[in-house]
Parts: sequence; C-alpha cells; structure tokens
Amino acid sequence: MKTWVTACKKSAAAAKILIPKGTFLVGPVVFQGPCKSSEPIVIEVQGIVKATTDISEYSSPEWISFEQINGLVITGSGTFDGQGPKVWHYNDCKTNPDCQHLAASFKFNQVNHAIVEGITSLNSKWFHFFTYKSKNFTFNNVFITAPYNSPNTDGIHLSSTSSVNISNTVIATGDDCIAMAQDTHDILVTNVTCGPGHGISVGSLGKWPYDKGCTGILVKNCTLKNTTNGARIKTWSGPTSGEASNIVYENITMDNVKNPIIIDQNYGKYKSKPSKWKLSDIHFKNIRGTSVSKVSVSLGCSPLFPCEDVEMVDIDLTYSGAKFKTKTTDSVCANAKVKHSGLQNPVPCSGSGKIETEE
Repeated sequence: MKTWVTACKKSAAAAKILIPKGTFLVGPVVFQGPCKSSEPIVIEVQGIVKATTDISEYSSPEWISFEQINGLVITGSGTFDGQGPKVWHYNDCKTNPDCQHLAASFKFNQVNHAIVEGITSLNSKWFHFFTYKSKNFTFNNVFITAPYNSPNTDGIHLSSTSSVNISNTVIATGDDCIAMAQDTHDILVTNVTCGPGHGISVGSLGKWPYDKGCTGILVKNCTLKNTTNGARIKTWSGPTSGEASNIVYENITMDNVKNPIIIDQNYGKYKSKPSKWKLSDIHFKNIRGTSVSKVSVSLGCSPLFPCEDVEMVDIDLTYSGAKFKTKTTDSVCANAKVKHSGLQNPVPCSGSGKIETEE
C-alpha cells in the first residue's frame, strides 16, 4: 500500500509496481485513485498472491479493489489465488435470497482505460473479475480457473460498464464464464474458450429495480465445452422492466453443451409473472457443434413483449448423447419472431407455445 501511494499519489511520471516471484498472503486491499500521473500505472505480477480465508476480515465483498483510476495495466505471468475451496461452504445464495456475498477477487469501480493481461485468477471466493461503472477496458490472454461446482464464481462480470474487449482468454468456472449484466454497452468478446461453466450470458436482467438495459454486444469466434449453457440471454420475470438489443453471437463452436442457444425470460423467483423486458435485434450466426440435451435451441420470450427481429443463420447442432438413436435435436420457441436462413439443424420452431425453464 505504501508503494501504491507513492506510485499513484506522489509520482507525476509513469510508474510500475512489481510483485516479485514468491508467494504472498494478502487480506482485502483498496487501491484508491485518482492518481497524479497522466500515464497508466503498471502492476507487473511475477509471483503468487493468496487471499486470506477468514471471511470476517472482509467488510465488503471484494478482495482486491481498484477505485477511481484513469489508466491502469495489470500484467505478468503471476497468479491470484482466492482460496475459494476453504470458504465456499459459507455460500448459501441458492437457498437464501438475502445471502451475503463472499469476496470477488478483483473489483474495478470507476476504472477507465484499463488493461488486464497474462495473469491467472484461481479459485475466487465469488466473482473472479467484477467491473462496475467503468469504461474502455481490455482483458487479453487471461486465465480464469475454478471447479464446475464452485458457487457464483463468474469469470468476468460486467455491470454499468461500456467499451470492453475480452479476447484470447480461457475460462473454466462454476458460473457464467462471462456475464454481461445490466447497463453494459459496446462489448466485444473474441477467441474465448469457456468450460466448464454456465456459458457466455447477457444478463441476468431485471432482478433489481435499478437494472438498465444492454446494447451492442458481439460474441464471436468462441468455443464452449461441457457448459450448462452456450449463447444465453436471461431476464427475470417479475416487477421490473427494460430493454436489451443489438446482440450477436457469431462463429461459435459448441462441444457437449446442455443448452447451446437459449433465451430465458422466465428466470428467477417470480415465475408466475411474465417478464416486462423487451428483447430485440438478436442474431445467432454460424453456431455449430453438439448438444447433450435433445433440445438445442430454446427461445423462451415474454408474452408481454415477444422477442423481435431474432435471426438464426447457419445453425448446425447435433445430439451427442447415447440416449437417442437419432443425432437430430429439437428447437422450442415461445413468443419469438424468428427469421431463418441458411442451414437449419434443428428444424426451426414456430414461435408459439410455452417453455418451462430450469434455474
């Protein structure tokens, strides 16, 4: 922290902070800006940084926080180990809607013009990376790892964030590999390998009354392997409303994915109430591979606001399990206005009907 104060508050020139080779135990820390220099502060990580595991030390759900910084580079070949296996049993969010979150490994709050590259995030207690009220952010060549059954360990979770580029990154975790939550705009995801995990998701949207919509999301040239979902858009049913549009999933390979293409507008606890969120201008293009469930395309949209301008182009998803003799899969739709072109496997659905979705 003394080094940070010197680099951020006292130095008008470009500054680098080095975490050398070795293993270091660190409790919750906040790297506070704004900083004096107009040049980005560089943090080079060579060693292994481990989080303390006494959860009473964490007064808020973050381990390493960066706040109000304009220009930041986190680089190197080092590892940040959240030591999640020692505390995951405290996570009761599946049964307790008012649960207290464990600590995200990294939280970026009002951090602009930032680059995270090369480092490894291992076994986060909660989210691995959480950006909030930030813009112009790049994640490149990052390695994110946690077991498939680790609770709420989103790889990269974006909220109130715009102009983000996530590329050449490998994510294996217990929740969404990437979650583009409320008020996210102009997001580019390329060359990401996801699995295990819950897929690359827009949402969930509408859980909280302050949630805002998403626009301008492009996910392309990605591979999802052994995930519960692939290309997913999810909104809560219930009292809140909003819109999300201009969402593209393109050139995606699915390898043994449970729900390769899914829109779920019946997400959350208010399942008896239709979602008030409007989804439009959604494109699934050149998506191919294998599904471990018979239904590979599920478009469950809201009866109040049917999904508009949904485009399906060159879809080729076959069944990979041994339960059925046929390799063909099915598609189901509810309240979706869909335009199809090119190869369509499974056979397109009509857009009417009711879909029961899982959590």
